[in-house]
Amino acid sequence: MRIMDANDFSLKREVEYGSPEQNERVKQIIEDVRVNGDTALRRLALELDKVKVEGLRVSEEEIQAAYQHVDASFLEAIREAAVNIRRFHEKQKRSSWMDLQPDGSILGQVIRPLRRVGLYVPGGKAAYPSSVLMNAIPAQVAGVPEIVMVTPPSTAGVEGINPHILVAAAEAGVREIYRVGGAQAVAALAYGTESIAAADKIVGPGNIYVALAKRYVFGAVDIDSIAGPSEIVVLADESADAAYVAADLLSQAEHDEMASAILVTPSPELAEAVRTEVDRQLAALPRRDIAAQSIRDYGAILRVASLDEGVSVVNQLAPEHLEVIVREPFQYLGKIENAGAVFLGPYSSEPVGDYFAGPNHVLPTNGTARFSSPLNVDDFMKKSSVIYYSKEALLRDGEKIIALARHEGLEAHARAIQIRLEKEGNTRG
Repeated sequence: MRIMDANDFSLKREVEYGSPEQNERVKQIIEDVRVNGDTALRRLALELDKVKVEGLRVSEEEIQAAYQHVDASFLEAIREAAVNIRRFHEKQKRSSWMDLQPDGSILGQVIRPLRRVGLYVPGGKAAYPSSVLMNAIPAQVAGVPEIVMVTPPSTAGVEGINPHILVAAAEAGVREIYRVGGAQAVAALAYGTESIAAADKIVGPGNIYVALAKRYVFGAVDIDSIAGPSEIVVLADESADAAYVAADLLSQAEHDEMASAILVTPSPELAEAVRTEVDRQLAALPRRDIAAQSIRDYGAILRVASLDEGVSVVNQLAPEHLEVIVREPFQYLGKIENAGAVFLGPYSSEPVGDYFAGPNHVLPTNGTARFSSPLNVDDFMKKSSVIYYSKEALLRDGEKIIALARHEGLEAHARAIQIRLEKEGNTRG
């Protein structure tokens, strides 16, 4: 793992827009589903997933059968994680409000849940039951009445779907599940088919085809984000345990070859110790080839003169995950402006947040923590402004409204107010 001065480091990622061929294929798939509905979904499952699908919807019997294929320890862990996630997101709920003005006017905001949300869950090697909880539970807390899940069919698992995914969905309260994946699943959620009703928003990770499809349908339907490769930055001083730091860096490097794992430290001794530990631990990892390439291409140990300089570097990187392993971590929390999630102290390892603590693990990537937030309850809500103007208020403010409208050259706007002033003004007092 390379050690270098922070001033010499630059982590520049291009936003992944896919190749022209990939974009064209996604467009073809989406249009196919828009025109041909379920027929296209079945044909594409056979063509792309090599699976013949008859019934698109997963039955309740299949969901219950999945419980026979997971062990008790998994079920216990997923249930307790769900409780923690729900408890955390319950604190994010907001209510509608109305503000009565002295003149009798009422200004307010009505907050409502979205009607229907689609959750995309990858299949195969990228099947993550924890992501089911992280996407479904905030939507439930928001009060979304319809949550539908799509996941690719496969020849493995229970009736073609990973049983751990089905159990996680059931534990999160999701019972409407369809065996369809890829860009075609995104199209089905965006535009609807004979079997799958259109959703108002699509959330959840996927491969490049899923990402491009979400980008393509955005506007017809809302999406969460176009997620980039995973990132972790560890800000540490000489008090940090090199083995802990190395293990946490590798926990993200194993995600994929483009994940980035970066240590920022003012301690030369820690830098050398972590480099040695990364090499030692890497040799024993099952996914060592993936992690090794990630470390080689996107990993680094950055030297800084002080922890304050380290905080400045962190804010420039705006990482998805930030661990602060220093003697007084809370001393630096207020100085951190850009990070998706902040893990404080030596025992707050990043996987604690990924799986169990309760905060959402769907986080802004690719430096977007500068302006984006973790997935939260507000992402599944919509807001409407409420304006009730009394006669007194309109008579008081009308001329000012007219002046602004005429300044912008919108005479009909002005006259909509003026006609009321002329009529109501005559009855005043």
